[in-house]
Amino acid sequence: QLQLVESGGGLVQPGGSLRLSCAVSGFTLDYYAIGWFRQAPGKEREGVSCISSSEGTISYVDSVKGRFTVSRDNAKNTVYLQMNSLKPEDTAVYYCAAKRWLFRLCMLSTEYDYWGQGTQVTVSS
Repeated sequence: QLQLVESGGGLVQPGGSLRLSCAVSGFTLDYYAIGWFRQAPGKEREGVSCISSSEGTISYVDSVKGRFTVSRDNAKNTVYLQMNSLKPEDTAVYYCAAKRWLFRLCMLSTEYDYWGQGTQVTVSS
């Protein structure tokens, strides 16, 4: 059975950093695209970043470019989202998601089959 578990969220002041982890089981990470999504209260779910299947091409939404970095550790079956220079508008529940053999459309939440439970990130002074 495929499973994704997010961790690493918390409360941080503006300008601070957090690293989120997405631990996956039941599948080989290298065959799957992994996406990071977030949803703030009263807002639509939005794509933050994704790493595609196969060669692992990485994409970011414009609002986080230069601040967030996605990486993967295939040996640990874990994908990370390093978040630096955090802003109050980054406050949201963050989710990771997985889909086998996804490439061009990996920033679209509707493409994904499997989802984690989410982890809360709060940026406030």
